[in-house]
Amino acid sequence: MYKNIKDSQVTITQLMLPSHSNFSGKIHGGYILNLMDQIAFACASRHSQHYCVTASVNKVDFLQPIDVGELVTLKASVNYTGRTSMVVGVRVEAENIQTGEIKHCNSSYFTMVAKDDKGKNVPVPGLILEDHQSIRRFSRSIARQEQAKHRTTKFKSSEFKVEDHLDVIKNQNAKIAI
Repeated sequence: MYKNIKDSQVTITQLMLPSHSNFSGKIHGGYILNLMDQIAFACASRHSQHYCVTASVNKVDFLQPIDVGELVTLKASVNYTGRTSMVVGVRVEAENIQTGEIKHCNSSYFTMVAKDDKGKNVPVPGLILEDHQSIRRFSRSIARQEQAKHRTTKFKSSEFKVEDHLDVIKNQNAKIAI
């Protein structure tokens, strides 16, 4: 079975309140991450028609601060489907309600896994890729998976060779004392 991407997309908008902020009046990153996880769950669950859990989050860069009083819009879309997992792209934008200015605050990729009533992984519907953008996003997810596999094996404790990394470290803000 295959589903259209647009059928599982989710968008939410929420007013940022003082209770969501830190002492400088900016919204806590952890609060935004919580919202991102919720919308990724909603999108993945809508696509799979099952309860979903977060398996991983790929790189979260906070590009712009979000102020109290701004409207934050989160957009989620399934970018990739595996056998039981999905990569959900989440985009966060903040709007100044007085000026109408919209700023891109961050984007991230959540790997979500569909579960049955007993907590076992279940197959998910595939994606119908209808345009260049959806093919690009699907391909990019495959590339990110390959990069992640390479990262985990390259620095595996049993295979890590200190001498291969000393030149890189000596130019950093660190002192080796072994």
